[in-house]
Amino acid sequence: MRAMVAVQYLCSFARWLGALIFSVCCVLSSGLSYGKTVDNAWIGMENVVSRQGDTALLRCYLSDDLSKGAWLNRSSIIFAGNDKWSVDPRVSIVSGTGSKHEYSLQIQKVDVSDDGQYTCSVQSDQNPQSNHIHLSVKVPPKIYDISPNITVNEGSDITLSCMATGKPEPTIFWRHVTPLAKKFDAGEYLTITGVTRDQAGDYECSAQNDISYPDTRTVRVTVDFPPTIHEVKFTGAGPGRSALLRCEAAAVPSPAFEWYKGKKRLASGHGIEIKTLSSRSILSMSNMTEDRYDNYTCVAVNKLGSANSSVPLIPPNTAPYGSTGSAQILSSCRYLVLALSSLISGY
Repeated sequence: MRAMVAVQYLCSFARWLGALIFSVCCVLSSGLSYGKTVDNAWIGMENVVSRQGDTALLRCYLSDDLSKGAWLNRSSIIFAGNDKWSVDPRVSIVSGTGSKHEYSLQIQKVDVSDDGQYTCSVQSDQNPQSNHIHLSVKVPPKIYDISPNITVNEGSDITLSCMATGKPEPTIFWRHVTPLAKKFDAGEYLTITGVTRDQAGDYECSAQNDISYPDTRTVRVTVDFPPTIHEVKFTGAGPGRSALLRCEAAAVPSPAFEWYKGKKRLASGHGIEIKTLSSRSILSMSNMTEDRYDNYTCVAVNKLGSANSSVPLIPPNTAPYGSTGSAQILSSCRYLVLALSSLISGY
């Protein structure tokens, strides 16, 4: 008796399995193309969209308790009933009872390799029917290659590149990270012709599609240029007092500074102190004496060139009240000589 029951069960399972394989062959022979809608007497093509890394649920329902279901992906059987044929640990069946006999396929941590058509085949009263579902896996943008930081001389041409992946394919945008935040035309490559010092700084590459937040990375562009002296001035120059000379220069790389009194190069010591910080140099002298009044020159130097600027350091008018004015004349003449020497040394 048991043998007869077993034989009947095996025959029933064999018939269902044969119908399932026949359904697979029908699916393969139909030559379904990506994204094409299939007209079916049961349910037409359904599209399911999932993001990479999420869990996708492809829903399917059996007609009654006696129905058997199977899930297929292209040429492979994933599940036949509750028997798992796939070795992929991410796939499982979500089932339920009641008015709806759920027989849905769940795929955890979906990836682009899961993209494609799936078929839920239902065997009921020897009449197999199929529900075709197309799974589209969308991928957030990801920058995988970008130009390294670059240092160029002013006036050079540069091209920055930024490559990204994603589905849909992301669009690349460039932005100069400044208060004005200048944007450029979209594209993987950004070309700047005759770069200027004002165009130095960080350039942000942003890869965007409609799946998630943009992926952004930056490239730093350093523009080298020779020194330009903006200002040389002094404060306090009375005899016995301290004097301070300040020199401001712009240059990349930062310049080295030199100070000259006439043609003599100065160094710290003997009441003179020279301090340099980035683009500024300060020369301070304590207890001004007559021999320290002269023409002072600041020189800024980097690998691309040099610049200099001079200022005459003269004592203030010390003529007493009621004098004949000869002291004022002499002071004015001395100032004129120093001013002329300053102009001559600048050439």
